Amino acid sequence: MKDISTKEDISLLVNDFYGKVLKNESLAPFFQKLDFEKHMPKMEHFWAFVLLDEANYTTNVIAKHLHMPIEQEHFDTWLQLFGETVDEHFSGEKANMAKERAKLIALTIQYKLPGNSKV
Repeated sequence: MKDISTKEDISLLVNDFYGKVLKNESLAPFFQKLDFEKHMPKMEHFWAFVLLDEANYTTNVIAKHLHMPIEQEHFDTWLQLFGETVDEHFSGEKANMAKERAKLIALTIQYKLPGNSKV
């Protein structure tokens, strides 16, 4: 299996991952009002920034999530689906980095959620 190395790889990862998220009864409600036509390019740009050092990503991902009623089960499910999606398509340094960065993002959001002292 190849590693993540192109924007096309990022697109495959993001689109397959969000396809799973939208089918998941625990996570889908968070995305019901989201315009995916506008959201997907942003997510692709974010992961290209994280994994391929693509420039000019300026959105604060953490701040975008702090208003959501996210519980531990949501983080666990999100990470499980993300890891599964990476492993289904890729193997290598960037694939491992994607999974590690996803964990770091989840932990950071968890830590910054109002009233959350579990982390």
